[in-house]
Amino acid sequence: MEQARVRSELDPRYTWDLSRIFESDEAWEAMFTAVQADVRAFSQRAGTLGDGREAVLGALNAYMEIAKRTEALYTYAMMRQNEDSTQSRYQAMYSRAATLANDVGAGSAFLTPELLSLPEGTLEALIADPAFGEYDVFLKGMLRMKPHTLSAREEQLLAMTGEVANVPENAYDMLSDADLDLGKTRGEDGRKVPLTDAGLMPLLSSADRAVRKSAYVNIMNGYGRMGNTIAALYAGQVKADLFASRARGYHSAREAALYPDEIDESVYDSLIDAVHGGIGTLDAYLSIRKRQLGVPVLHMYDLYAERKDGFDIAPDIEESFSIFLESVAPLGEDYVRDASRALDERWIDVYETKNKRSGAYSCSGAYWTTPYVLLNHKNTFDGLSTLCHEMGHAMHTYYSSKAQPYAKADYTIFVAEVASTCNEILLCEHLRARYAGNTKAQIALIGSMLEHFRTTVFRQTMFAEFEHEAHRLAEQGESLTRERLCALYAQLNKRYYGHSCKVDKETANEWMRIPHFYSPFYVYKYATGFCAAVALARGILSGEAQRVEAYRRFLTLGGSMPPIEELKVAGVDMSTPEPVCQALDYFAELVLEYGQLIEGEA
Repeated sequence: MEQARVRSELDPRYTWDLSRIFESDEAWEAMFTAVQADVRAFSQRAGTLGDGREAVLGALNAYMEIAKRTEALYTYAMMRQNEDSTQSRYQAMYSRAATLANDVGAGSAFLTPELLSLPEGTLEALIADPAFGEYDVFLKGMLRMKPHTLSAREEQLLAMTGEVANVPENAYDMLSDADLDLGKTRGEDGRKVPLTDAGLMPLLSSADRAVRKSAYVNIMNGYGRMGNTIAALYAGQVKADLFASRARGYHSAREAALYPDEIDESVYDSLIDAVHGGIGTLDAYLSIRKRQLGVPVLHMYDLYAERKDGFDIAPDIEESFSIFLESVAPLGEDYVRDASRALDERWIDVYETKNKRSGAYSCSGAYWTTPYVLLNHKNTFDGLSTLCHEMGHAMHTYYSSKAQPYAKADYTIFVAEVASTCNEILLCEHLRARYAGNTKAQIALIGSMLEHFRTTVFRQTMFAEFEHEAHRLAEQGESLTRERLCALYAQLNKRYYGHSCKVDKETANEWMRIPHFYSPFYVYKYATGFCAAVALARGILSGEAQRVEAYRRFLTLGGSMPPIEELKVAGVDMSTPEPVCQALDYFAELVLEYGQLIEGEA
């Protein structure tokens, strides 16, 4: 296995440059102090918004400036803390930034109730006023949220609970990133190696079945040893979700999560129903994988196993970046030119180092900077694919921030996974074209796409079903104990995988290691975003200029429209089940082609 790197010894080219956000920690401290003063001053505007148009405009300008700088403070502290979660300085800064964000919420809690209490028609007039052009979406959203908006004092109290409500997620992050010792597991050479979340996937993809079984059993049991604690944390998260939804008069926590984005709950339900209808095709795919691996019984620890296809690609970060730029060429020369800046300008933190946050993500940095990307790059196809995925997010952020004012630059999570997944599909098709006529390459690349379907459409939908059921149980008064949550998760795995795969008993613990469950009703958006991306990528690759143009316009929209409407601009209508069904049809086509290629190789 690749040796862990020491951060201080890395070439700076492969670490992100956060000085574009703040030149130093001292600059961060100076802005922190300034924002604290601005929040206190802003709170004095309470009771003044009825003084006329200029009073409202002044308040909105001041509020957005505070929000913009608070976001930068929070993001910088988070990213520094993610570099090494044991650094107490950045733990403290991150905690202080979270406290400041809650102070901003409490100090501005009067804003929405006061604006909504203005005389009938006032907000509508302001929305139509060109001087309020930056804030029209903000004000429209406020009007839409009116039925779920409380009095100024009640809003202030809810804002003050925000820091408490974040305790389960923060505690879980510290447990999983820093304090949880997962022990050691069997490595490729038979020796024991440290087991980490970031290092798990190479072990699970090992051609040595004993290695992947050992890694799977050990990590699930490692989390299981903290199962009661993690169950208590997750139950606390669900209780916080229920409290917030009930306080605002929603029928459920799910409705509360979907309502602000104007997503009907039927979208969530139709996704689950459609994916249930595709489980038969998933079974067919897994049956092919079983034959391909040559195992008598397919276990859960086999699902990520390396294919014996005789094709390999192991690009380092420089080659991966070049391949990424080639794969997105259909999006236009300017897209390639803009994206090519990322490595030279140090948008990306590339390698795994001790105590660094696991996984990968893209974030905006600050409105006045470029976006940033965190990786834990490995020289594998998965590492290349992850780079393309996160750069999809980054370029979406780049173009939205460039085209939209701060108040409308931030796009919703519902559309966030579209650009990232579209890039992954473009990558796969680029490599299929590069290796046309190479049967082993086609097997490997189609197999990769099928795995993306399995892990993003099927797996994330299963996660969404787990999350919905857990909240439903809590809403009915049932306790979310370790035993209940494990039983629920095992039951769902048997529904999705049990026809063609042995659902190992350790699988029941897997929910404990899914950090997205602490962002309520988030995971379903991976599946819907993937299905939308399938349609868009196929349109881009059709060579029709108007489809590329529509997609590029979508990347600039930020949060200027409801997410369903933004996707309509791009060319898909997610208010209907049609895109999900079409994606599942494409999955079925790939499974058939994959099976034929495998048969031909036999």
